Amino acid sequence: MPFEKKGDYEVGYGKAPRHTRFAKGQSGNPRGRPSGAKNFTTLLSEALNEPVIVTEHGGRRKVSKRQAIVTQLVNRSATADLRAIKILLDLVRDIEERTEPASTETSAFSEADEKVLEQLRARFSVKESKQ
Repeated sequence: MPFEKKGDYEVGYGKAPRHTRFAKGQSGNPRGRPSGAKNFTTLLSEALNEPVIVTEHGGRRKVSKRQAIVTQLVNRSATADLRAIKILLDLVRDIEERTEPASTETSAFSEADEKVLEQLRARFSVKESKQ
């Protein structure tokens, strides 16, 4: 018999013997990632949000590194730096693709789809009329 009976508790698939289970509060991977460890995205975001002092129009002010990078990229693009222009246009295109709703042409059903939908409508209308 594949199951071993111990009192009223059955041992089997998904039901390990009680003496081999992890104790309450004990991790299955005690030397794993420490709590509070940050992933790459979090580290990058924190670094980009750090403040830096910039001088603009004779005045000094604090801005985030993220804002300073974007300002420099736009300013270099305005001075006809081809690499900066390419990077900026790629970023703008990516942002626009994410924010644009799907066009009606791509979301419209094809003729085959319309036929299938019509058959389903007919099938469901027959079932409803019988009830």
